[in-house]
Amino acid sequence: MDERALIQQLLAGDQQAYRTVVRSYHGAMVSMARAIAGAAVADDIVQDAWIAVVRALPRFEGRSSLRTWILQIVGNTAKTRRRREQRSVAAGDAAEVEGIALAGRFQPDGHWQLPPAHWGASSPEQLLEQDQLKGVIDQAIEKLPESQRTVLTLCDIEGVDMEDVCKILEVSESNGRVLLHRARTRVWNEIDKFQRGETK
Repeated sequence: MDERALIQQLLAGDQQAYRTVVRSYHGAMVSMARAIAGAAVADDIVQDAWIAVVRALPRFEGRSSLRTWILQIVGNTAKTRRRREQRSVAAGDAAEVEGIALAGRFQPDGHWQLPPAHWGASSPEQLLEQDQLKGVIDQAIEKLPESQRTVLTLCDIEGVDMEDVCKILEVSESNGRVLLHRARTRVWNEIDKFQRGETK
C-alpha cells in the first residue's frame, strides 16, 4: 500500500490500517527497545511508543519513511525510560575497542598474521543451527555497548538500511558505520574464540 494512503487511513482511524502497521513494525520496535533498554522493559517501551505514535501521527511530516519515524520514537522512548530508571550503560566505545584483539591479527601489508580458525567440514549455515553457537552470538550481542548493539540490531537483524539507522539514532553515517564495524568485530571475535575452543 502507498505510504501516504496508509497514513491517511491511520488518521481516519481505520482499524485495518493500524493492524497492518503493527504487523509490519512491531517486531523491529521490540528489537530496538531491547537493544537500548533491555528485554525486561522492552514490551512496556513499545506500548508507550505506540501511544506516542498515535498521538504524534497528525504531525508526521513525511521527512523520512513511516518506519524510520516510528523507530525514532521507540529509540527516544527507550532512552527516556532508561534514564528515568537510572539504567546507564557505560559510554566510551573507543576505549573498549582497545580490548579487541585485532592488532596482532594482521601484518603491515594487510594480510592475515593469524587467520581465522577453519570452520571444519560443516558450513557456517550448519554451525549457526547449533544452540551453542547461537548462545555465544546472543551473549556477544548482549555484551555490546548500547550504541553498537542498537546499530547491529537494526542493520543486521532487522534489515534497516544504514541511512535510516543514522536518522533514527541521530548519528552521522561515518559514525554509524564505525559502530557497526566495531559491533561486528566484537561478535566475530566471540565466534572465532568459540571455533577455536576458547569458550564454553
